[in-house]
Amino acid sequence: MPRSFAHIWFVAPAVVLMIVILIAPILVAATLSFTDYSLGNTTADWIGWKNYDRIVSRSSFQKMFVATFTYVAVVVPLAVGLGLGAALLINSLQRFGDFYKTIYFLPVMAALLAMAIVWEFTLHPTVGLVNETLAMSCGTALEAIPFFAQGCARNFPLWLGDKDYAIWTVAFIGVWQGFGFNMVLYLAGLTSVPRELYHAAEMDGARSGWERFRLVTWPMLGPTTVFVVTITCIRSFQVFDTVEAFYPQGGGPSKSVYVMMFAIFEKGIQQNLMGLGSAVTIIFLVFVLFLTLIQRWLIERRVHYA
Repeated sequence: MPRSFAHIWFVAPAVVLMIVILIAPILVAATLSFTDYSLGNTTADWIGWKNYDRIVSRSSFQKMFVATFTYVAVVVPLAVGLGLGAALLINSLQRFGDFYKTIYFLPVMAALLAMAIVWEFTLHPTVGLVNETLAMSCGTALEAIPFFAQGCARNFPLWLGDKDYAIWTVAFIGVWQGFGFNMVLYLAGLTSVPRELYHAAEMDGARSGWERFRLVTWPMLGPTTVFVVTITCIRSFQVFDTVEAFYPQGGGPSKSVYVMMFAIFEKGIQQNLMGLGSAVTIIFLVFVLFLTLIQRWLIERRVHYA
């Protein structure tokens, strides 16, 4: 009997789209990363690993890695932990659960660029609500804390203008903006936990809420946690809007907020160094691929009950 190739017609559109939209741009970026190509030039010289050598050796790119990994290291655990805590709190409520879901999810729905402008006014050193609120602590018992005592003596920090505070402030905004999305994912995961497991755990002696969480809830949320952590890591590596809104001319004071996506934008778009921007892009894709492989490895290990 002649072999049928009908299945190819069903698979071909998806394969073609994957090649055109995903694989081809990556290959083009990888090729450009070994050249000095700029938009408008008809030719480009092959320079080998010089772009990658610049990324490794120059201090500005070293600050890029420090800022990026600092942001990720702060945002990921806090956004995941707060998302889980909010989900557990809302899941335990008998009333007003939908109200709290809406409140916590508002930062996710809001336009981040618009919210960045609001935060910029809130963190203003003289008229901002944050420093005004902290100033109210002057003359109270809180002044015994060194931070408050220093602020009352010499005014409170420039949250966005001081290199010692800028990356932490941007990371805080990232946590505020991202944990609501994680909360929704965890709420979906909590609905899939069988109630019978809680009854069985209670019969086995797990009567406190902490024991039920440790023995039942947390193990059953294993796949959800792997997905949440992976998505949060990727979203943290992709941070750009907040940095661009606060520091459109650069990566913050002394490039302390010079994150990877802003470096791609600055080198590839603003300075028209497409080869160098492509090299940073490839490094970014390597990090994302690494996180994806870790997620697949954890899922294959069956991070939930058998």
